[in-house]
Amino acid sequence: MRIIPAIDIIDGKCVRLTKGDYSTKKVYNEDPLEIAKEFEGNGIQYLHLVDLDGARSGKIINHKVLSEIASKTSLNIDFGGGLKSDSDLKIAFDSGATQITGGSIAVKDRDTFINWLDQFGPEKIILGADYKDRMIATNGWEEGSELDVLDFIQGYEARGVRSVISTDIAKDGMLQGPSLELYKEILEKTNVELIASGGVSNMQDLYDLKELGCNGAIVGKAIYEGNISLKELSKLC
Repeated sequence: MRIIPAIDIIDGKCVRLTKGDYSTKKVYNEDPLEIAKEFEGNGIQYLHLVDLDGARSGKIINHKVLSEIASKTSLNIDFGGGLKSDSDLKIAFDSGATQITGGSIAVKDRDTFINWLDQFGPEKIILGADYKDRMIATNGWEEGSELDVLDFIQGYEARGVRSVISTDIAKDGMLQGPSLELYKEILEKTNVELIASGGVSNMQDLYDLKELGCNGAIVGKAIYEGNISLKELSKLC
């Protein structure tokens, strides 16, 4: 299972939110590159980089942070947040993203997202399936929908999606454990490579996700609050 630390960006700074609520913003470091280098120095190979300004505004904003981290580390970066157009995607890949995650675009502009899959291949395009009470949420989690998360994933699996990042918004930043039951259901009813996100609070949560069969696990607040050390994470890398 891949261990994928998260860096969320607002105003060029490394922050964390609770349940996706922008009013709960907490700045952990003014320099995201410093954090990324620390990850790399502990043997971590992957990074989940989210442009929260972009997610809210509907266009890529913090691509300079992406470019700096990509050019000054060897991390494989999955970048998401605000990717709505072909030009946004070009900026992300030109700035050094290894993969991109499309969430809101996959809900609101299915044709464009499918075109990205066809053009770049499923190894470069990850489906973002973020949900609250099983219903998919979009635009920085500020908008709900009537789409069930499992139906959403199955629909895109039929169109070639291989990798899915799924976040339980209610658990994000709460340090209360991941949504094991729903992830188990997704893994039983699809063949996607599932990357779990939201709620990881300790190493046991990661062992549980690995045992379920998750392809990856995103870890955020548990690192920044000191619940999990980078030395501990390095043992799973």
